[in-house]
Formats: sequence, structure tokens, C-alpha cells
Amino acid sequence: MKKTKNIDVVILVGGKGTRIKKYSKGLPKPLIKISSFTFLDLLIQNISKYSINKIYLLAGYKGKILKKKYHKKKINLVDIECIVEKKPLGTGGCLKLIEKKISNNFIVVNGDTYFDINYKSLLSKKIKKDQILLSLSKNTNYKSNKKLISLNINKNHKVFYSSKSNKINGGIYKFNKFLLKKIPKNKKISLEEEIIPNYIKSNDALGIFYNNFFLDIGTPKNLSFAKKNLIKYLTKRALFLDRDNTMIEDKGYTFKIKDLKFKENVISGLKHIAKKQCYIFIITNQSGIGRGFYSEENFIQFQIAIKKELEKNNIFINDIEYCPYHPDAKIKKYKKISNLRKPNNGMIKNILKKWPLNISQSLMVGDSITDEQCAKKSNLKFKLFDNNFLKICKNF
Repeated sequence: MKKTKNIDVVILVGGKGTRIKKYSKGLPKPLIKISSFTFLDLLIQNISKYSINKIYLLAGYKGKILKKKYHKKKINLVDIECIVEKKPLGTGGCLKLIEKKISNNFIVVNGDTYFDINYKSLLSKKIKKDQILLSLSKNTNYKSNKKLISLNINKNHKVFYSSKSNKINGGIYKFNKFLLKKIPKNKKISLEEEIIPNYIKSNDALGIFYNNFFLDIGTPKNLSFAKKNLIKYLTKRALFLDRDNTMIEDKGYTFKIKDLKFKENVISGLKHIAKKQCYIFIITNQSGIGRGFYSEENFIQFQIAIKKELEKNNIFINDIEYCPYHPDAKIKKYKKISNLRKPNNGMIKNILKKWPLNISQSLMVGDSITDEQCAKKSNLKFKLFDNNFLKICKNF
């Protein structure tokens, strides 16, 4: 996979969800619950494992609720910005709101669709400024938009209409910023009904077909399908990792990117984990923040560097929990006893609240007794990190 520059992701969360109104309990459609999990949380978590600049939420209906929940928050170290339209602009018109904010190329995702693709293939695919890139699925569960069904791709990767094809719009797109100049300000426009069909007709829409898990929650039938299948699909075992002196060489409060060095066999071991379709979580005490050796922002930038290095090997960190608190912290706001700090298991509890996991088949690897005690409190199997890490990963 080619090396790519980080770009932004825009999630469209402005719809009323009229067809599933009686199930959404007055909330915006993407906030609907699937089991005990919020649909939009699951969607953002899946996206934020990639090295992207920022996630923008374009909200409309009851947008203040979305803004309160997500604006200026970080999910897996990715910044979230929520922009609420002042009047309904449609899925195309609302894109004008991010014209002065967005990176040159950007990804747009429908906020009511879960399409489990490898975003790296979209991020690395080059498009000209007057082209768009569509993700296509063969799933026929979603047929409400008749302008974006019966699609196909020719040998030049161009999307065209074909009555014999069951390929449909997957709800994930790559655009060039040039598109935003063509969208009039303060005008209601549909991405699916107007913009994308025009690109297809003018032979300027490229496509990638993915035979991956796909669903949307836009109709009662599809929502019922999602409630029966999404959590079942997402429930996996997980590898929980301590960071310092387990994943990386620890020089003592390591935070400088130039000092980043992975321990022996960590990359090769995690490649095996990635192939097993397991979640990877980092659980790390970071009292160096509280003690004043480095800032929280220093930590975040160092961690982002880890994320990028692993992504080069198609290894993705699904989430990270860190504890900056310590009873002897020098900085007042971090000076406290916290159940997040290992050997306590508050960080693992946070992961369990956010992710559907098979905890009985999961594993924690760390280098200390505090890691082992933390795992034991969560009924999590534990292995001590040593030179057999590759073997541990192969046998997991």
C-alpha cells in the first residue's frame, strides 16, 4: 500500500430518520441504540483507527444533541468537530459548511451506514480534482435510493449504470475539495439524488467494489437487520497491550518521537494478530504527564507516531486508554488516586463499555505485576512480555 498523507473524514449525521422515528425516541438517527451501543460511536470507532487528521460531523436535526456529545472530543486520539447547519441543506448542500476547513481530498461517510471496508484503499487511491470515488457493495438490503442502485465498474474503474448489476452505493466517498466550489451556498442539495448521479453520467465517477459487511439503519426493516447482526459481527476477542517496555523500548518517561523504537518481535507479532481479525487495545499508565515530565499533548503526538508506524504494516490500534493521574503528581489536576491507574482496571472497564468484546477469549500482555493484577481484576488472561511475544501472538 502506498504511503498516504493524512486527510479528513466527514460524517453526514443531519437526517431526521423519519422512517424509523418510532424507534429513535426523539434522538438523531445516528444516536439510535444497537444493543447497549450507540450506532454513531461504533461507526466513529471503526474510522478512527486509521491515521486521519480530523473527523467532522455535519449535523442538522437536533444537532445540538450531537454537538454536546461529540464536539471537541477525541476518539482514539482523533479530534472531532461537530458543525450544525442553521437550516436544512441536504446531504450535498451541507458540505459547503466545511469548504474552508477541509483538507484537499477528503472522505465522506453516510452516518446511517456501516460498511466495514479498509479505508486505506480509499485514502491511497488517486483522483483528479473533477472526479469522485465511490465505494460499492453487492448487498441488496438497501434499495431506497433508486439513483444509486444497479451500478457497475468498467475496466478503467469508471462507475456506470447497468440494469444487470446488483452493485449499489456503499455510502463512503472520496472527494476533492474542488467539488465544494461547485456547490452553491445556502442551497438544499442532495448528494445521492443530484451530485453523485451527475458525476456518473459525465463519466467522472470512479469506483471500488468491496465484498464486505454492509448495513444501514434507515428503514424499520434495515434497522431490525442491524439490531440482529451488527453487534454479533463486531463482537471479537481482543489483545490488550501495555505500552512502555512491552510494545516499545522504555528509556524512562519516553515521549520524544525520535526515541520511538519497537521492542523485538512486536511488529511481526502484531501482524499475526491483525490477520486474526482481533481488536488491539493499548492500556498504559502515563504518570509522566502528572509528574510534569511531558505534556498530555506530547503524549498524544508520540502515540499518533506509534499509530502511523503500525499502520504502515496494516496493524491498527482500535483504541487506547491512558492514565495521567498519580497520588504524587506535580501538576494539581492530575494529583489523585484513580481507578484508571494499573493495577486497577478502570481503563479496561472503559474499553468494555465502548466495544463489544468476547472477554473470555481475550488476552492481556504486559511486563509487570501491575499489568497482571489489572488483567486478573477483569478476568482477563495474562501473558508476561518476553522474547516469545511472536509465539504468543501466533498461538493467540
